[in-house]
Amino acid sequence: MKKFEEKTIQTEMKFQGRIITLQVDEVELPNGKTGKREIVKHPGAVAIIPITEDKKIILVEQYRKALERSIIEIPAGKIEPNEAPELTALRELEEETGYTTNKLQYIQSFATSPGFADEIIHLYLAENIVKVEEKAELDEDEFVELMHVSLEEMESMITSKQIYDAKTAFAYLWVKNYLK
Repeated sequence: MKKFEEKTIQTEMKFQGRIITLQVDEVELPNGKTGKREIVKHPGAVAIIPITEDKKIILVEQYRKALERSIIEIPAGKIEPNEAPELTALRELEEETGYTTNKLQYIQSFATSPGFADEIIHLYLAENIVKVEEKAELDEDEFVELMHVSLEEMESMITSKQIYDAKTAFAYLWVKNYLK
């Protein structure tokens, strides 16, 4: 038995969208009482830290409707059905940045919002990046602007809240240690 496990009694599907599903689970709590849990189901995602030969990190700026603002992030994207995370990482790197690599290194996976969602992001480092001759197309509803920034510039963007998401802040901390 898992410590503090909540056993599912019943699941009610509330919404099924293109990317996420929302369900409400009735659960038995560790003390024997019951409770409700609203859970967002997500197929998972990858995020990539592309580092250029001169130690610049490639970031993308894009509008995030949920926040009603543009933020600067590391390239990332949703894993397609039956797609290995490594392939998603290479695909997203090319789509969002126009680069590819022969040196993709898995860093680690982490939960983004475990209080209500099951999304896991698989983080990769991309070194030895090269421009592709013909860049893959972005999704039709995706608009991004590329930036090549130093570690110091990235830190400043976190302080000024231009970088405002957890995956990119986590990536900054990882790269800061890696580049030492």
